[in-house]
Amino acid sequence: MARPRDKRADGTGPPVRSNAAARHTSGHSVGPARHLGAVRRTPVWLKATTIVISVLLVGVVAFGAYWFIRLQGNISTQALGAGNARTEAAPDDATGRMQILILGSDTRDGKNAQYGGAADSTGYGHSDVMMLMDISADNKRVNVISFPRDLLVDIPKCKDPKTNQEYPAQTGVMINAAMSEAGIGCAVDTVNRLTGLEIDHFMMADFNAVKELSNAVGGVDVCVSDAIYDPDSGLRLAKGTSTVQGEQALSFVRTRHAFGDGGDLGRIKAQQSFLSSLTRKIKNDGTFSNPARMLGIADAITKNLTIDDGLASVPTLLTVGGRLKNIDVGKVAFVATPTEPAVSDSNRLQLAEPAASQLFAAMRKDVDLTDPNATPTASAGATAGAPASAEPTASQAAAASAYNKALQPVTVANGSGDPARANELLAALNAGGFTQTGQLNARAMATTAVYYGANFADVAADVAALLGIPASQVLPAAGVAGVQVYVGSDYTGGAQQSDAPVALPKDIVNQTAGDAVCQQANPALITR
Repeated sequence: MARPRDKRADGTGPPVRSNAAARHTSGHSVGPARHLGAVRRTPVWLKATTIVISVLLVGVVAFGAYWFIRLQGNISTQALGAGNARTEAAPDDATGRMQILILGSDTRDGKNAQYGGAADSTGYGHSDVMMLMDISADNKRVNVISFPRDLLVDIPKCKDPKTNQEYPAQTGVMINAAMSEAGIGCAVDTVNRLTGLEIDHFMMADFNAVKELSNAVGGVDVCVSDAIYDPDSGLRLAKGTSTVQGEQALSFVRTRHAFGDGGDLGRIKAQQSFLSSLTRKIKNDGTFSNPARMLGIADAITKNLTIDDGLASVPTLLTVGGRLKNIDVGKVAFVATPTEPAVSDSNRLQLAEPAASQLFAAMRKDVDLTDPNATPTASAGATAGAPASAEPTASQAAAASAYNKALQPVTVANGSGDPARANELLAALNAGGFTQTGQLNARAMATTAVYYGANFADVAADVAALLGIPASQVLPAAGVAGVQVYVGSDYTGGAQQSDAPVALPKDIVNQTAGDAVCQQANPALITR
């Protein structure tokens, strides 16, 4: 059938419809037949909803990416160690027992320049604050051990990871100088040697961190027994409870003279009280469940934080932070390392024995310091660091050279209450070949222990075996030269004793995070 021709001369007329289509319409203007299918349109509401959801998704992704990049970019890193050997693998971030060394740097560069000139801190700076945070594997308790900056310790040989320069070992040096030459890793190695633990991570914050963190949480409540003013730090507080933030918060944790007798121990207790109050505020305010507040705190912290490479990712930091959110504040124990005035310098401190070695032994055994008689965590043995036993490992035994018993310094401190006991032990030591012996005056003690200094672990093990003292009661002690037998009232002679738990001073815990403690003001700085 021939198609009709277009009636327009220029060929622009309407298209010619087929006869089949025409049969189903009543006129040329009606359009296609209904049963051939109408063009479907997307409802306006569905289009709008799709656009809104897409925008929200893009916004959420962009917001998350922004904060991830920002927080990750805030972080600075340094090496965990300074060339000293490690024996443990990294713990599980979520469930492994974890020790983190927390340092406050006194560096005066950049944002911290207002607190002094470059001459006030050299090299990597000094650690203005040093605390060891020990998180249990079951995430139910935390021990926080403070080390006074004036504590004299032995610093091992350290290597600067940036320059590869090696620095020789030092004896009788203030612990806050451990990182000044070879970096933070040297401070980590020093605390490892001091405690017999193997620290997993570190976090170092500068002065500005305290200011920004206290601002981010809206201030921290602190308490003092009397109104005080410290012109050196600028701290001025009324009697009773005050809320400090910014510069006042920094002054509170920095002041060296405002509390106690104006020494370092009063400062430590004030820092512990500040952290306890901060912990309570974060938990009571529901900060862990408030994303906006958590981001603000994370931003304030990471901008002023240096951490080791193993901790240097936002997901890892969030995992570690998540471990702390459900811990009972009564199970966060703050402890000061037992010290006494140093024999070599009365203005410095040395470890007080046997209390310091007892504390470190309890930490190695993963003891709950708020309840020393509780059963240690099941996984403690696998993650608690160096063993409490003085018995060397196979590799150490193979590397150790034989020694001459007659040249090894061994002293006896008689705390048994029996004046004849020291002579019995000295006679047994001499008969066993240890002839370079001496005797010390000692306080009464319930539990016998053998303490040893650096490089005397094998000698101490032999002395303990000779006297019938269990290996679990042989402990490293940084303040001991050679080997010291501290005999207690439990000593019954050469027979092997029961494997008694490590004794701890009753007042070893200064406070828990659940305690609101008022600091005793230094009488010299009280104002009226």
